[in-house]
Amino acid sequence: MGMKSQTPIQKKLFLLQDKKYKLFQQKLIPTIPANTIIGVRTPTLRLFAKKLVETDEAAEFLAALPHAYFDENQLHAFIIAANKNFDDALAATELFLPYIDNWATCDQLTPKAFKKNLPVLYEKIKTWIASDKPYTVRFGVGMLLNFFLDEYFTLDSAKRVARLRSSEYYVNMMIAWYFATALAKQYDAALPFIEQRKLAVWTHNKTIQKACESYRISGEQKTYLRTLKQQHPNCDF
Repeated sequence: MGMKSQTPIQKKLFLLQDKKYKLFQQKLIPTIPANTIIGVRTPTLRLFAKKLVETDEAAEFLAALPHAYFDENQLHAFIIAANKNFDDALAATELFLPYIDNWATCDQLTPKAFKKNLPVLYEKIKTWIASDKPYTVRFGVGMLLNFFLDEYFTLDSAKRVARLRSSEYYVNMMIAWYFATALAKQYDAALPFIEQRKLAVWTHNKTIQKACESYRISGEQKTYLRTLKQQHPNCDF
């Protein structure tokens, strides 16, 4: 990772470095090596991605996996997200998913083009949440949260998330976020999953905690949800 071996994009990223932000991110994302974080602020990376997206350099960069730096992964996610073509965005996402190694890159990869073909996206999500790679699973649940909790919500999607079991913190946290958001947007449909204890104990309790922190859930609903907390977690997580 020395200067001599840096690619043109890596050199540009180091020119955009904010050392204070680098230290902040190292604490925020403890699961990756600290020396892989350059420290480029997110708005700066988004702007860089917008400039790159239509260039040949972008295509070469997307093909050059794995990347050495976290900031390159972030840039990669933003380039994909800026792609307006559904098929291209999906293909690029599928190539990139195995290399995602942290929650931030996972969560910031949200291609708007995915809205253009939700039936195909849904079929892909089924395969993602069945993956043995934790951030592919987290990404799949995140896509259900982003695209299938409003007018396209179905009980099938909630059941698929509820059946997931993982020993990975970042997977279980996303499942909890999904159900907390479902309680905010589809309360009557989501509530039975909590009442009937369909989730792993830790995830169940974290869902209730996150729901009770939400301004979109009424005081009365929060009071009831708190009565559903499980006091004696068992060994399923």
